[in-house]
Amino acid sequence: MAAPEPAPRRAREREREDESEDESDILEESPCGRWQKRREQVNQGNMPGLQSTFLAMDTEEGVEVVWNELHFGDRKAFAAHEEKIQTVFEQLVLVDHPNIVKLHKYWLDASEAGARVIFITEYVSSGSLKQFLKKTKKNHKAMNARAWKRWCTQILSALSFLHACSPPIIHGNLTSDTIFIQHNGLIKIGSVWHRIFSNALPDDLRSPIRAEREELRNLHFFPPEYGEVADGTAVDIFSFGMCALEMAVLEIQANGDTRVTEEAIARARHSLSDPNMREFILCCLARDPARRPSAHSLLFHRVLFEVHSLKLLAAHCFIQHQYLMPENVVEEKTKAVDPHAVLAELRRPRRPPLQWRYSEVSFMELDKFLEDVRNGIYPLMNFAATRPLGLPRVLAPPPEEIQKAKTPTPEPFDSETRKVIQMQCNLERSEDKARWHLTLLLVMEDRLHRQLTYDLLPTDSAQDLATELVHYGFLHEGDRTKLATFLESTFLKYRGAQA
Repeated sequence: MAAPEPAPRRAREREREDESEDESDILEESPCGRWQKRREQVNQGNMPGLQSTFLAMDTEEGVEVVWNELHFGDRKAFAAHEEKIQTVFEQLVLVDHPNIVKLHKYWLDASEAGARVIFITEYVSSGSLKQFLKKTKKNHKAMNARAWKRWCTQILSALSFLHACSPPIIHGNLTSDTIFIQHNGLIKIGSVWHRIFSNALPDDLRSPIRAEREELRNLHFFPPEYGEVADGTAVDIFSFGMCALEMAVLEIQANGDTRVTEEAIARARHSLSDPNMREFILCCLARDPARRPSAHSLLFHRVLFEVHSLKLLAAHCFIQHQYLMPENVVEEKTKAVDPHAVLAELRRPRRPPLQWRYSEVSFMELDKFLEDVRNGIYPLMNFAATRPLGLPRVLAPPPEEIQKAKTPTPEPFDSETRKVIQMQCNLERSEDKARWHLTLLLVMEDRLHRQLTYDLLPTDSAQDLATELVHYGFLHEGDRTKLATFLESTFLKYRGAQA
């Protein structure tokens, strides 16, 4: 018979259960009811400028997100600039890249006590890069060179995306505290909103905004020219170089809580045994901004660049066109394959050929690889220049603001954040043969299905329908062109057959 548990132990367990229940309490809901703010606060990498960040639940997707609050004491000044704040955040929602923390939704809340900007961002549960590096060093482990290259490639992929916008989006706050890592090795850059938002605000509203460079321990991430000349993309390259150095050595020693010295940085650089890695980091840390390479050109540096395997190119091609294929195409294809059939053969003179058979390929590994590619762990940024779609034009403040009459703006529809992985479409004639009835099935990346029906008008075009679906939140902005092309081919197929 088991001995009863000691009373103090049972009491401690009850206290922990009570604390857990308290943290899961719902404190507030979004106006649409989709986002539920919990009591539990999260430290998403010490995001600058935020008074509070809470864990929240997305009741539609069933996933945890971060509820961010930015408070303003001057309610009148906030109301005067409300339209500008809305414009900035509406554009920030459009920034979509697998290596950038996604901003899902925002809204403004003004009360007698003060005003708030509340916005929902993706939750990265594994913590910041700095936290991961500290754990690695604590376990007396060195940084793996392949992991370092993979992380650098992902960070540069995100920076290249931001810098390719017109005008370029400058992060301006890149540190190991604002870079996050998922459990699967996926890197996410956070705090993209901070510099854009703080630059767009007038002086009387900037008091809540705090920069990482105000903390002594983060001053070494910012270049010598920071704050003295107009910011350019070279600011981010210097910060990236310091992050790359910190990733390579795990930690750059500081003098207690004070700033990291030039001597400590020099010691960290000299400790690198790989000359290519050292040269790569040094070119990023050049004191002259004009001598720092672009994010895209760094992807071609010999320490990172590699000719992509046919397997990786095929995986990207597969994912790009997956909407044209059945949902379980990989599983069905693998069932039809003869495991003893020859997959590849290498012929050798005067010797038997080398053969690889399908039985030697793990299809479970193939599914995992496709999922990693889909999530952005293996980008193709050093294969071809990828420019972002739907460039946010107003993220940088214009030199002059034209005064215009303020008109009431309707509440925007929720934007669809999920990508479509499969599309099916069917057209049927109505009973009177006067109209076409369209049925569209969209399979989202979380495997949920969305079925839409519509009676086509003679004036409807594939492009107009795709644009309308994006506007009403049924389709991701990045899938607009893909759906329009798909609908156009369907229209030609059905209407041509009836002609």
